[in-house]
Amino acid sequence: MDLFLDRLKSPIGTIALISDGAALRVLDFVDCEERMQRLLKLHYGAQAAVESRESTGIKRRVEAYFEGDLTSVDSIPVSTEGTAFQKQVWAELRKIPAGTTLSYGDLAKRIGKPGASRAVGLANSSNPIGIVVPCHRVIGSTGALTGYGGGIERKRWLLKHEGAQLSLATL
Repeated sequence: MDLFLDRLKSPIGTIALISDGAALRVLDFVDCEERMQRLLKLHYGAQAAVESRESTGIKRRVEAYFEGDLTSVDSIPVSTEGTAFQKQVWAELRKIPAGTTLSYGDLAKRIGKPGASRAVGLANSSNPIGIVVPCHRVIGSTGALTGYGGGIERKRWLLKHEGAQLSLATL
């Protein structure tokens, strides 16, 4: 399988987009490249992505998200490698509407595994397609902004951008 890398500047940093020509496989911040490379190696082996201008419209839809069209990323085709559990969590993440947050426990309940909030958290942290598979919409049960591969400040920015109601402690 060929993988293609394109980049886009966003208000919260430069983003790397890796696709297979049909579906998005990775969306991550270039300053998190070590994590991105680790996930690529885990899921795709030693194969490297080839620098290429993305031609499937994915980049334009991600740009539209940052310009305020929050649903523009909803229909981006994605393809991920991972365990069956991870894929189940990631699929459920895509059902969380922009501007909405869920706790890890609530997400675990949604997938029929109410005692699996820690496992949900681990699956969330392994999500290779940030923003499009919106792991940033999952927060702690107290409303705290917990864990985000791109950093808590980016998570806060994304949630504010989407109009999520955040507690005073998280602003």
